[in-house]
Amino acid sequence: MIQLLYTVIFSQMALIMTLLFKTPLRKLVIMSLDRVKRGRGPVVVKTVGGTLFIVLMSSVYSILKIQQRTLETGALNPTDQILMSKHMLEASLMGFLLFLSLMMDRLHHYIRELRLLRKAMEAAKKQTRSFEDGKNDNVDERKGLGDDIATLKTKIKKLESECEMKDKEANAAKAEAEALKKQSEGFLLEYDRLLADNQHLRNQLESIDHSDSKKDM
Repeated sequence: MIQLLYTVIFSQMALIMTLLFKTPLRKLVIMSLDRVKRGRGPVVVKTVGGTLFIVLMSSVYSILKIQQRTLETGALNPTDQILMSKHMLEASLMGFLLFLSLMMDRLHHYIRELRLLRKAMEAAKKQTRSFEDGKNDNVDERKGLGDDIATLKTKIKKLESECEMKDKEANAAKAEAEALKKQSEGFLLEYDRLLADNQHLRNQLESIDHSDSKKDM
């Protein structure tokens, strides 16, 4: 029993030392403890721990019983002395074993929490970096859009000035066309008048020729 307790205690001490220092075995030990805490593992561990606690209480009760018998008799015989030493050693080893078990469980829990916290911090840092990169991209994009807007405004002003010039040219061409239209109307009236005068002159010539022909007869 005592040899078994010593073996378990030294094994627990080795596991605790492995958990304390970052070595290649640390990840393997953490994975093993993770598997132990899954499924029926916690039930088995609690059962073993409860059994050890009951045995511990039994050893303590035996020690108290021997002390009470010693008080009654007034002397401690060699047999009771050996039994008391054995029970005290067993109780000490079992108490130390339970303490190391609790320490190993808490250490494993804190290491796992620390790993989760580091992952959360890394995720937060990545998110912050992506947000900052997106913010920088937005600033660059806004700057590019501002340059494009300034360029477009310049083009719009240029087009507006060209449109104004085109409007002026169109108005001038329209006025010139109106003037030409009026001039052409004047020419048409003058042409009609000349045609009328020409026709009148032809009529006069014809009448003159007709009168001359009658005189010759």
